[in-house]
Amino acid sequence: MQAIILAAGKSTRCYPLSITRPKPLLPVANRPILFYHLDNCVGLAKEIILIIGYKGEMIKQLVGSSYNGIPVKYVNQKQAKGTAHALLQAAPLISSKFLVMNGDDIYARDDIHALASHENAVLVANREDPENFGVVEHKGEILIRISEKPKQPKTKLVNAAAYCFQKEFLSALEQTEPSERGELELTSAVNLYAETTNIHMHEVADYWYPLPYAWNLLDANEGILESMEAAEDGIIEEGVTIKGKLIIGKGSVIKAGTYIEGNVLIGENTSVGPNCHIRGSTTIGSNCKLGRVDIKNSIFMDRVYTKNFIFVGDSILGEGTNFGAGTLTANWRHDNSGVKSIVNGVLINSGRRKLGTIVGDWVHTGINTSIYPGRKLWPKVWTLPGEVVKQDIMHQ
Repeated sequence: MQAIILAAGKSTRCYPLSITRPKPLLPVANRPILFYHLDNCVGLAKEIILIIGYKGEMIKQLVGSSYNGIPVKYVNQKQAKGTAHALLQAAPLISSKFLVMNGDDIYARDDIHALASHENAVLVANREDPENFGVVEHKGEILIRISEKPKQPKTKLVNAAAYCFQKEFLSALEQTEPSERGELELTSAVNLYAETTNIHMHEVADYWYPLPYAWNLLDANEGILESMEAAEDGIIEEGVTIKGKLIIGKGSVIKAGTYIEGNVLIGENTSVGPNCHIRGSTTIGSNCKLGRVDIKNSIFMDRVYTKNFIFVGDSILGEGTNFGAGTLTANWRHDNSGVKSIVNGVLINSGRRKLGTIVGDWVHTGINTSIYPGRKLWPKVWTLPGEVVKQDIMHQ
């Protein structure tokens, strides 16, 4: 069996995080999203084909020509013309039954292996917000069609964008017409194939983390941390309180007075404390330096510096971020409604009651900076001392 991973998109909905790296390389629990897919292929696929495009060289450099003994090939989608168009680029390399996975979602290994046990199948999930996905119409366990984001969904089952097909699927792929958006969409090809072929539905039994927006990384991070086992490979000084699960990498030090509660992952060669408070489901990258700070339910990428009297809640900080002393992130609206954020020029309700800031790589804040909920800072921007960030900062 071959495994094809769609990893070519520009992913503007995840800006500013995906400005400096392709979305499949964004970290969840200190690992790129893409590596969860690659792990799922071990023991299943004889070959992996990566469809790359936007910043694809970064993926090639990181993954190389093989993964755990499985050969890896690359196909470049030079123009973004849709998911079906992306898969068509790999058609000359497809020689057998194959898997297709959306490269910027995270799937459980058991679900992918169960999906692959069928002749033709689609992974589906039960969601309370089906109108935001492709809704699956079915007869028993057989797919009839997928309707993209209908206003009145007929079911709560949605397409999780992972498939297993015989090579004959390529015929339907080649006959697919552009959608209303002018793109060749994989769901259109699936609907065409379903007219002549029984496509089994495998419902998610473990987990599926769709990641359309940057803040969805926080949901996936929470779930992955919950499934990990505690491991203490670093140094924990006397006077540190740990209530919850801690995973700490080699060369890292947690200094006296630090209080940790919840599921917390700390990378390698990172210094925490003294008197640091980390809570919720939080991941700290490698080579970070944290001082007397309060961190809640957040993701820090590598080389983040947050030294003194800082609060970071429900936030994502890109690589090399340096928060000046006294920087505060507000993560809750006074009216208790969902925090909103600008995405591609449109104000979007994140659906999260608490959401702090999303910060690109190499951002510096001046001392006593305050950031409104849901605001973003683009890579390499900076703030003045005492600045109040009421709107996204995209450039200086």
